[in-house]
Amino acid sequence: MDFLRATTWAEALRMKADRPDATPVQGGTDVMVEINLDKGRPKALLDLTPVAELTEWSVESGNIRVGAGVTYTRVITELADRLPGLAQASRTVGSPQIRNRGTVAGNLGAASPAGDSHPPLLATGAIVEAESVDGVRMIPIGDFYTGVKRNALAANELIRAVHVPLRAGPQYFSKIGTRNAMVIAVCSFGIALNVAERTVGTGIGSAAPTPRRAVEAEAFLAENWSPGDPEVGRRFGELVAAAAAPIDDVRGSRDYRVHALAVMARRTLGWAWEEHRRTS
Repeated sequence: MDFLRATTWAEALRMKADRPDATPVQGGTDVMVEINLDKGRPKALLDLTPVAELTEWSVESGNIRVGAGVTYTRVITELADRLPGLAQASRTVGSPQIRNRGTVAGNLGAASPAGDSHPPLLATGAIVEAESVDGVRMIPIGDFYTGVKRNALAANELIRAVHVPLRAGPQYFSKIGTRNAMVIAVCSFGIALNVAERTVGTGIGSAAPTPRRAVEAEAFLAENWSPGDPEVGRRFGELVAAAAAPIDDVRGSRDYRVHALAVMARRTLGWAWEEHRRTS
């Protein structure tokens, strides 16, 4: 296995163009585990750790631009007030050591259906900034996931940042696992409520081949804007569960995931609405 180390972003793009088979590494919390477990051995690793500009975040045109090297820990400590859903999801990732190394961009690159950052990114309508020597592409998050652990990146592209809209209302993330910490999600759900526009964003994790939105549930709530109504909440949960396509596996059954999603959707909607009532 070849090991490449870039010290600047321009150098990283050149290296990726020359070696499109190189797997980028920032925190390595997914890639190195697979290598150690002999589940995959890339032909080359492209280390992006020295690229300082990837560790920056900024506010741009109503979005938070989160650099590919910004860790989960920094999302929690520096961005929780601006991106509460993503911060909540970041708190559930692994151990403190993993949160200190792992990144949202790494979660995107791995594209696992169970990745914790995917539901809040879907719920808020994030955009992935990808770049190659040929230029920059802005990929809507809904178009980014193309299959189980597959994404829309071209062979010569790298994730430079993810653009997440600043909060327009309450956001919540809910996750079910076999224990309370250091666990892969049995299923997960993210919600972003925009009370001013009477819209809601949703994100489903670990309950389909790819992370996905619950589009019909979003449309239902927009047409029946009574988030505090128990009957509306119940129907919203049913539509979220209907949007999933889970399987039976060692972490949980299909039926359990469907039931859990309905409950999580109903509860997170209730939490979001209660926060709005309390703070408005």
